[in-house]
Amino acid sequence: MSDDLKRLNKYLSEAGYCSRREADRLIDAGRVTINDAIPEMGTKVASDDVVKVDGEIIGERKKDFVYLAFNKPVGIVCTTDTRVEKDNIIDFINYPRRIFPIGRLDKPSEGLILLTDDGDIVNKILRASNNHEKEYVVTVDKPISQTFIQRMAGGIYIEELKQRTKKCKVKKIDKYTFSIILTQGLNRQIRRMCEYLNYEVQTLKRVRIMNIELDIPIGKYRELTKEEFKTLTDLIGDSKKTFQPNQQRRNRRH
Repeated sequence: MSDDLKRLNKYLSEAGYCSRREADRLIDAGRVTINDAIPEMGTKVASDDVVKVDGEIIGERKKDFVYLAFNKPVGIVCTTDTRVEKDNIIDFINYPRRIFPIGRLDKPSEGLILLTDDGDIVNKILRASNNHEKEYVVTVDKPISQTFIQRMAGGIYIEELKQRTKKCKVKKIDKYTFSIILTQGLNRQIRRMCEYLNYEVQTLKRVRIMNIELDIPIGKYRELTKEEFKTLTDLIGDSKKTFQPNQQRRNRRH
């Protein structure tokens, strides 16, 4: 029946394999099959279809979703493509279930990133990212002037992206360090803003995503608490989701 049909990217997302955006890339690359045939973008899946990615059967989800906060070290890449990038976030965490990052944090940057196997929430958070705060602590290569703070806060035109950054909150912490709160996520945004003002970023750490704060050692992860998850879903306008956290809150790397 047509009521049972589901878009292929939504099927892969709800199965916990990847986000819908990543699913579209996999489909476009010809890595997904339905009943051993390569489908077109937008194809719908019936309940009795066999869906495979790289020859592996992807079945319906049977477990609760997991939501992790991870303190990413410098040098780790936020990609699920473990075949291409040896320093990828998935192999580093070595979580027992397939998970994927929500958004990204550049290789030379460190700090908070969220990971999950809930493809739907990935899309909701990424769609909401232009309206919600992410906070960073940044050190630069020379003393910070009041002019630097004012110009960063007022918005910088980034030539490569043909776009001006939104106004943001910037606060000087010490001679070489400042905090910045963004409500948008342009590629290498903070580094490009600093470069425009002839400053070079030395270290860049994300310390908060919306209501989730960085409170774990570098290279470690923990599950979101029930309270954190409820606030997060309220912020992205998805209060229908429920969450049953596991007993294990923190971990040591395997």
